[in-house]
Amino acid sequence: MKTTLTALLATTVLALPANADWLDVEKDELKFGFIKLTDMAPLAVAYENGYFEDEGLFVTLEAQANWKVLLDGVIDGQLDGAHMLAGQPLAATIGFGTEAHIITPFSMDLNGNGITVSNEIWEQMKPNIPTNADGLPQHPISASALKPVVEDYKDQGKPFNMGMVFPVSTHNYELRYWLAAGGLHPGFYSPENITGQIGADVLLSVTPPPQMPATLEAGTIYGYCVGEPWNQQAVFKGIGVPVITDYELWKNNPEKVFGITAEFAEEYPNTTLAIVKALIRAAIWLDENDNANREEAVEILARSEYVGADAEVIANSMTGTFEYEKGDTREVPDFNVFFRYNATYPFYSDAVWYLTQMRRWGQIPEAKTDSWYDEVAKSVYKPEIYLEAARLVIEDGYASEEDFPFDSDGYKAPTPAEDIIDGIAFDGKTPNAYLDSLPIGLKGEQKVVGNDVQG
Repeated sequence: MKTTLTALLATTVLALPANADWLDVEKDELKFGFIKLTDMAPLAVAYENGYFEDEGLFVTLEAQANWKVLLDGVIDGQLDGAHMLAGQPLAATIGFGTEAHIITPFSMDLNGNGITVSNEIWEQMKPNIPTNADGLPQHPISASALKPVVEDYKDQGKPFNMGMVFPVSTHNYELRYWLAAGGLHPGFYSPENITGQIGADVLLSVTPPPQMPATLEAGTIYGYCVGEPWNQQAVFKGIGVPVITDYELWKNNPEKVFGITAEFAEEYPNTTLAIVKALIRAAIWLDENDNANREEAVEILARSEYVGADAEVIANSMTGTFEYEKGDTREVPDFNVFFRYNATYPFYSDAVWYLTQMRRWGQIPEAKTDSWYDEVAKSVYKPEIYLEAARLVIEDGYASEEDFPFDSDGYKAPTPAEDIIDGIAFDGKTPNAYLDSLPIGLKGEQKVVGNDVQG
């Protein structure tokens, strides 16, 4: 479970590269947490390729049992930082769940998730899915194909259960987005009822990522949303079929972040810059030369101390393809993106989208102004730290000026309607207008009271 750099203090001066003194790091021994998912790759690569060591950092990487344990470890100082769900720093900062000021100076990736259903549910969905000339299903597949199946279960008095990895995970919000876009209600949260199942057509519950395939196979859930390699694992095991990737759901959506406490960044500013420098280099390596290094990355991730899944399973998505039904493998070159499209820049608009989803489903119970969304985004996402580190990476000769959006105001251009499954555009600068445009979910002054929506 643990990987530790073994340089001896006595030989540190000899072992460190020449550029290690460019930043006078305040803390050089660090422990970072991660969950066994392929999108922890920047951490593993920064370690294995010596990028942390280049910055004078002696790093331990340690797999965590689940997202709650990981978050608690960062908050209480057992971990110096971690591979985190993008919603975790935001939720902690606004006090949903555990309260703490967590920031992110680095976005770890784009895309990388999928929604998988059991073989039985897939067979029931297939009559509702149009096919291509070759007889294969047309993608992207809408949740409208699942709606008659869910209604049939409801008529039989059977709850329709699906899994996601954590209440503030991208996976929860993506699964909810997909269901709602297809006319299925995924349920509301309220301060008194945090199950997220108020008024739900589909009951969503938490399952840790590595346990998803086994839980599906046991019949406890009928489908799930998770990161890789746990969708492809279902295909390899012959127990499920991925119906949509998040790239098809929302093109180039943000995924994990690297999270640290605000106190850490304040106390150790040079250490923070050094960490981000190493992670930027890892992200560049993962995407450079049209993903030429992905096979090597797969070999690293397959090791037991990282993801610990078969290399063949990890390669199924990491190397630019994705297998849906057994034998239905399609080219998805951007399934995992680590540096392209400014993937590592912590955009305020990404933070705002997560906050709108928290509001949409009642995790934020009261209406908020557009300026509130902007203020929270800027308190958590720290592009100023990122760009300072990026400038140093350029000075070191590892990147070019044009690789980074130095002229950005922190907001992406609006995501066009054609890039999102429900055909509704997203502009991070107008969150309330965006919420009002969504047919299912809280909007305006609405709130959940008991089992009803009022307002």
